[in-house]
Amino acid sequence: MHRFSEILAGNDRLQESPAAIVLRDTLSENIARMQRFADSHGKSLRPHVKTHKSIDIGCLQIAAGAHGITAGTVGEAEVFAEAGVADIFIAYPLWAAGSKAGRLRSLACRTKLSIGVESRDAADTLSEALGELRTEVSLVIEIECGAGRSGVDPRAAGALARYAVDRGFPVPGVYTYPGHGGVPGERRRAARDQEAALTAAVHSIEAKGLSVDLVSAGSTPTAEFSIDRVITEIRPGEYVFNDGDNLRLGACRESDIALFVAATVVSAQEPGRAILDVGSKALGREGDAERGFGTVPGLGHRLHKLNEYHGYLELLADGPQLPVGTMVPVLPNHVCPVVNSFDELTVVMPDGTCEMWPVSARGRLN
Repeated sequence: MHRFSEILAGNDRLQESPAAIVLRDTLSENIARMQRFADSHGKSLRPHVKTHKSIDIGCLQIAAGAHGITAGTVGEAEVFAEAGVADIFIAYPLWAAGSKAGRLRSLACRTKLSIGVESRDAADTLSEALGELRTEVSLVIEIECGAGRSGVDPRAAGALARYAVDRGFPVPGVYTYPGHGGVPGERRRAARDQEAALTAAVHSIEAKGLSVDLVSAGSTPTAEFSIDRVITEIRPGEYVFNDGDNLRLGACRESDIALFVAATVVSAQEPGRAILDVGSKALGREGDAERGFGTVPGLGHRLHKLNEYHGYLELLADGPQLPVGTMVPVLPNHVCPVVNSFDELTVVMPDGTCEMWPVSARGRLN
């Protein structure tokens, strides 16, 4: 029996489904392992909290040695600043319109705040939003390194950095996200692309007469290859839980997976099919025909289709079936949207007791 199934079968406290189940011992080891890696390579660790959105887990990461956190939205940053996190980087090209202006000013008074920027227009808008507080808020230049996402060409980093400095902002350096490392066989190449882009960006900024103290690299799949001396900081997020995608990529072992979704068979009308009470509302829609939309570890069965509240599980018609009422663990492909679907995480302690940890920044998308 798979260890996730053993946990479900052996713990009478785990009767509700769907539920996001977290294994506390695996979570702790994942946090410690990434911190050891960062320390051993002389990198600061600034984990991305969009994966767990949990104050409890963020505090564990900081206690282990993380020097701050990465957030993706103003709302996430507000939740963690309210909890006392003293150093927050919003690694996103914010457009500081509407309520964001006042909220950013409030954040700047409560925490050491850094914000990603990739255009002069965004820098202008942030300058207007922050007013005289702009001297207290660092802008970090986002560069594009091959993922086809936001960020300036590395060769243009210097011009944008000089513009932001002339607007009154501190500009400590650059960051990027090698998202193309999320393709099987591409992790190492994406990390090389990241290294080359960051190096070019540093040269571009230095050519404008500015110093570079921060060179920030991103992503769990590429973290183990982000060791070049140009990099000063890494920003992985998914490593705290890991998931099916990271397992397929080779970025984790199955024993490193700390989160699964408890599901119950609610329909078994014909051989070869079981319907679970987890659909796109619980698992998200990240999947395809090849990898499915989640798997039942141990059995190897995959969810081949999702409705909002129904997950269709493929079984062999002439093999063992899953009767109605059977509880099974589901390993999601991508853990981040799963966590954002739940108000609480059910955390199973090593002694079998359970704690409910709130998903503190759930839904804080703006």
